[in-house]
Amino acid sequence: MSKLDELIAELCPNGVRYKTLSQVLKIRNGKDYKEFGDGDIPVYGSGGIIAYINQAAYDRPSVLIPRKGSIDKLYYVDIPFWTVDTIFYTDINVEIIEPKFVYYYLQTQHLERLNTAGGVPSLTQTVLNKVVIPIPPLTVQREIVRILDNFTELTAELTAELTAELTARQKQYEYYRDKLLTFGDEVEWKTLGDIGRVSMCKRIFKEQTQSVGDIPFYKIGTFGKEPDAYISQELFEEYKQKYSYPKKGEVLISASGTIGRTVIFDGTPSYFQDSNIVWIANDEKLILNKFLFHFYKIAKWAVSEGGTISRLYNDNIRRTPIPVIPLDEQERIVAILDRFDTLVNDITQGLPAEIEARQKQYEYYRDKLLTFKEVKA
Repeated sequence: MSKLDELIAELCPNGVRYKTLSQVLKIRNGKDYKEFGDGDIPVYGSGGIIAYINQAAYDRPSVLIPRKGSIDKLYYVDIPFWTVDTIFYTDINVEIIEPKFVYYYLQTQHLERLNTAGGVPSLTQTVLNKVVIPIPPLTVQREIVRILDNFTELTAELTAELTAELTARQKQYEYYRDKLLTFGDEVEWKTLGDIGRVSMCKRIFKEQTQSVGDIPFYKIGTFGKEPDAYISQELFEEYKQKYSYPKKGEVLISASGTIGRTVIFDGTPSYFQDSNIVWIANDEKLILNKFLFHFYKIAKWAVSEGGTISRLYNDNIRRTPIPVIPLDEQERIVAILDRFDTLVNDITQGLPAEIEARQKQYEYYRDKLLTFKEVKA
């Protein structure tokens, strides 16, 4: 039996009482800091530390809860600090509850579900004050905090090691990619316009989309991520038949914002924002799609910088030079780079999956430690 099990068996064998946050702490608003001079007191906003000043708003351990923005990103601070109005701080009754116990428990509550706004995520004191929290004896709380502190430190060390390995693999991939895809006059050169047609989907207007629906519609902001807009099955079928639509395996390219991001189209019914997401409708008898996928990562795109958003125009894509090498050599290069790409990027197989697994393991044990049977008053 572990020390924690012994403490629970001795001090709260039948469960614990739950209280609302309003019963164990006070939620305080932050305020502006700009009238103060430079110093070593951190100023927290919803995204973390934004400045350092010479005066503190609070000097005891506290849990900071973003009021706007990244509302699920909590901070535990045990040194003097200041907060601005986008983040709450907590004045905790330490005779009832350990501040770091509050921090760990609130992590299990996924506060983003309490969002009260339709635009920028927001939390209110009223909503937070109603959150319930278990109140085991302080000795039990401290033992749980000790365990989670150790687990957090171990997880951080393992994640740091895996991240370092991931960074090394990424550099290794980039080295071999650049080496394998660097050619001179010994090969034939063409332009992308020579090997295929720059294509894009038919324009979709905002009023043709909805927040839920049949077919995901990817805009430049959601390209390669989760969609936040959909179109009807009927519109999809009509436009797919009448206008350009990518074939499975063709490589989609972001043509605005972050230029050159790529996604290999997997054939799943989807639709894509015109002019911002394009592809080369190429003949694989000349250039393999997977060769294009890797080549695009080093392509010398002629980006137009004149507007507020960087843009890659179709004419610039067409003029982009590409080496044309035998298909068997393309296949050899693709096989090598695919192995590196899988190791580095594939969330289901490579190092990122291991990092994610470590985080999920930590969250599982944290949630288990912080789950108590409730004793009714």
